[in-house]
Amino acid sequence: MDRKYSRLHRYEDYRDENLEDYDQPTPPRSPSPQAGKSDMSSWLSRASSNSQVQFAATALISGAVVAGAIFGYQHVRRQEKLEDLKSSIPALGKNHHADKLTDFGAASHNSNASKEDERSAALAARAQKGDYDDELILEQLARNRVFLTDEGLKKLRSAFVIVVGCGGVGSHCTAALARSGVSYIRLIDFDQVTLSSLNRHAVATLADVGTSKVQCLRRRLQQITPWVHFDLRNELYNPSAADRLLDSWGGRKPDYIVDAIDNIDSKVALLAYCHKNSLPVISSMGAGCKSDPTRIFIGDISASTEDPLSRSTRRRLRALGITSGIPVVYSTEKPGPGKAQLLPLPEEEFVKGSVGDLGVLPDFRVRILPVLGTMPAVFGYAVANHVILQTTGYPCDYVPAKGREKMYDGILAQLQGSEEKIARATTANEDAQGLKLGMTANDVGYIVEEVFRGKSAISGIPTRLALVRWRRPEGSTIEKNVDGQKSSQVRWRDLVCMTKEEAIVHEKEVLKGGRSPEDLYDKEIVALVEARILEEIGYEKYR
Repeated sequence: MDRKYSRLHRYEDYRDENLEDYDQPTPPRSPSPQAGKSDMSSWLSRASSNSQVQFAATALISGAVVAGAIFGYQHVRRQEKLEDLKSSIPALGKNHHADKLTDFGAASHNSNASKEDERSAALAARAQKGDYDDELILEQLARNRVFLTDEGLKKLRSAFVIVVGCGGVGSHCTAALARSGVSYIRLIDFDQVTLSSLNRHAVATLADVGTSKVQCLRRRLQQITPWVHFDLRNELYNPSAADRLLDSWGGRKPDYIVDAIDNIDSKVALLAYCHKNSLPVISSMGAGCKSDPTRIFIGDISASTEDPLSRSTRRRLRALGITSGIPVVYSTEKPGPGKAQLLPLPEEEFVKGSVGDLGVLPDFRVRILPVLGTMPAVFGYAVANHVILQTTGYPCDYVPAKGREKMYDGILAQLQGSEEKIARATTANEDAQGLKLGMTANDVGYIVEEVFRGKSAISGIPTRLALVRWRRPEGSTIEKNVDGQKSSQVRWRDLVCMTKEEAIVHEKEVLKGGRSPEDLYDKEIVALVEARILEEIGYEKYR
């Protein structure tokens, strides 16, 4: 077959079009030390007598000096501006009073609370001490009471729920839980209400801009449900504080934990902790760049697709050995022409210095996804709905996602057969009987779904898939370090996802015929596969 395969579809999420050739030439033999010294002295002698070399060296040194002077001047100017800003802040005294800020720069309390806020806070303080007519509470929750029955509402009113992340999704979820009867809610978020967040926040007003999100939620919701107890944690969730932040409240463990975090590291850490400690949790995947509410589903994280945050979370969790068992709210909406998408940072932001310095906190997200204000609300209410149903024991029968476990088992069996054929071809006098693979069906699922997005890298077809080696191996593929045990040395990074029909051709032409992938496929296909492999190598550090 001399013709090359061409792509039958377009990969929107692929950007690496100019991959370098990683084949390095064989280094020459090193010369002897005496020869090296002689060559060096000869070169220096020629260079010192060459006016062009002297001119180039002078220009290089001058450029370095000028660049150092410019950078030094810019650093001094930044320091001067910082000192000017600090000196412009008036000192505390009789004419200038200021309250202490939290560690994240938020006001410790609202000193400019309105009369209405003060009355609501006073009412909430009495209600939480029991000085509030229970009949009024039951009347306010009458519709939920009829729906969930007295027993179900009793469970909900005694429930303790932790909400981590109080932005668009988290604020709507919290508001729904409080309005529905949950009486003990712990809120965890380090951030403040901003003007740009008012398009999606559940209860924030202009007066709340600049205040912490957790305080804003408590203040506004106490005006609606004064009997609800709030435990505020104005801090960023991180693994070192997990035991404290997710600890019991009044001797009671959390009945449910809501993950509404949009920072990947914190999100993975929270979900891994909950999974390890058997804490009930539900996670909201990305609402950014989504616009179709009919494509929002609740299901296991293994079934979530078409969402970059979901894919990254799922992939990082798989690396930790967590493949399922975490319910998530996700969207199946696909990106397309004319739809919102994450844009790269403007070039001028790179000129200013390290892009990481633009983040709110170290290792925190820098770029912001476009968000349609209605979508976080839909996600938040879906999360709250799940918590309410699970807490009260109400019948819940979501439409299940189509399982692919049997397909993974079939692909693993196919890979086993392919590796046995390669072992016989690369190892003399080897029948490959009893050859073992260092992979499981879960590993196959990871490679197919996460590395190759559940599609053939050749044609984009998502059915009848197989895994084969991308390149012909050099030497024997069998490892015999243990007596009586033969195992294949194939690694995840060696494999590519294709349809079964494409895999047959690939084995014939590349693995047996001696042709390279570059000879068989178009440059675009080769670049895509190489990019996927490099991406997987980058993820190996999380495993």
